[in-house]
Amino acid sequence: MYRLLIVDDEIGIREVIKKYAVFEGYEVEEASDGMEVVRICKEKTFDLIIMDIMMPELDGFSACREIRRFCSTPVIMLSARGEEYDKIHGFELGIDDYVVKPFSPKELMMRIAAVIKRSQAQEPHPQKEILSFEGLKVDFTGRLVYVDGQKVDMSPKEYDLFFYLVKNRGIALTREKLISDVWGYDFFGDDRTLDTHIKLLRKSLGKYSRFIVTLRGVGYRFEE
Repeated sequence: MYRLLIVDDEIGIREVIKKYAVFEGYEVEEASDGMEVVRICKEKTFDLIIMDIMMPELDGFSACREIRRFCSTPVIMLSARGEEYDKIHGFELGIDDYVVKPFSPKELMMRIAAVIKRSQAQEPHPQKEILSFEGLKVDFTGRLVYVDGQKVDMSPKEYDLFFYLVKNRGIALTREKLISDVWGYDFFGDDRTLDTHIKLLRKSLGKYSRFIVTLRGVGYRFEE
């Protein structure tokens, strides 16, 4: 049985999510603020954390930053705001998904299942597979990226997206293909998440961001 930690200062929100989660067969624990979730995560392990951004004591972003210091538990962030800045900031911290309030509990359950499925999947890595493109080095085996000899820190989803693009280099990849193969589920109308990750990826790659070519009206391609 998968274990969820629901973090929100609004008890009504926690109760709704817990009701649907328990019905789906999840074991649920609750927290009401950022300080509490950090403390709980130091003492217990979970398969997924669903956490609100605006909370007392410690906001969701700060709590996520603290949690990432000692564990890599997947996080779905909840927010009453849908600004692109919030999404980019969350993805930079390494969250796995972002859901805007008010949300459909059924949709949230689908997102929870998708994130857990991805986190549980163990992809076999080839023996020491490393590729270089000028000063850009991609180490699939070590899950590392170097720009002119300097290791680049990316969020988990940035790595997934970048490695997928590189492995399919020279191939025009539609937005639908990228969403399906990298995220493993539909975005339920929020297809800007892909574009947000592309922006983050280009920022991380610096001058080598030119290798990621935008195919207007189609998608993207990694081109040497």
